[in-house]
Amino acid sequence: MNKKHKTVEYDRYGYLFIAPFFIVFGIFQLWPFIYTIGLAFCESYTDTMFNVEVGPYFNGLANFKTVIFSDAGKLFDTYTFDALWNTFVMWFAGFVPQILLALLLAAWFTDTRVKLRGQGAYKMLVFMPNIITAATISVLFYKLFDFPAGPVNQLLTGAGMDSVRFFSNTFSCRGLIAFINFWMWYGNTMIILTAGILGINPSLFEAARVDGASSKHIFFNITLPLLKPIMLFTLVNSAIGGMQMYDIPKLLTASGYGDPDFTTRTITMYIRDLAFTGSKQLGKSSAVSLVLFVVTLIMSLILFYIMRDKDEIAEQKAIKARKKLERSKN
Repeated sequence: MNKKHKTVEYDRYGYLFIAPFFIVFGIFQLWPFIYTIGLAFCESYTDTMFNVEVGPYFNGLANFKTVIFSDAGKLFDTYTFDALWNTFVMWFAGFVPQILLALLLAAWFTDTRVKLRGQGAYKMLVFMPNIITAATISVLFYKLFDFPAGPVNQLLTGAGMDSVRFFSNTFSCRGLIAFINFWMWYGNTMIILTAGILGINPSLFEAARVDGASSKHIFFNITLPLLKPIMLFTLVNSAIGGMQMYDIPKLLTASGYGDPDFTTRTITMYIRDLAFTGSKQLGKSSAVSLVLFVVTLIMSLILFYIMRDKDEIAEQKAIKARKKLERSKN
């Protein structure tokens, strides 16, 4: 009798390896997101007078009305969109120099004409601020620019100038937050862009150099166009992370509520204040969270649209037009 050999099916074991991710994602991200959506359509708060929790009771779009419209009925004239604007300004002010410097360093480190010694040490020094926690850096900068005894103010007074209240001025306070974000993340962005440049076929650069192209022409005509997918990843990832900014502005100001006059209060700080202070308006904070989600989604879609491959789209349109023409002939 011929014995039947059992074949081991290894495909099913792949599901066991990916199962932990989906379990953790479902418990700690998917379920809270679904619960937040449901809570956004409910009235849920704490009555501070009697210390009694009210709700959650379904109230439709009432939370979104208070979040989007002011008491006078003005659109977007609310604390929610003030906090969103603060967040966007501080993220944008830090991201623009971050991406520009990261691109410059990435092009410099990958240029074979520039024989730079000790590249590993330079890369380590540039990346090091990203290793330090944001809380540590925030406390450090708060002590450095403190009034009047901070080291920066001591240098100013030693030079015969007046001390400056850096944290009482909107421009300087936002500027410090933007600088910290820039300083912490430009090294990480540089590493990603460097990896993207190294992934480009070297023969393209060699052919360009043989034709007499300068480093500037190679960068703008070969490197940047082929680096577009990595740039898109960097832009979207930075936008998502930037719009969730919390720890730096929270710890950098004395009160922790976005001094001066809430001009550095980010949207996540506002969500936290609504949910865990005062009357603990969980319904309203959930609605603000959904507004943040929608705004971040719109920003990401805009970036995807701007960074789309126009040549590929034109080619697809040409293929469709050719097929349509062939059908009409038949």
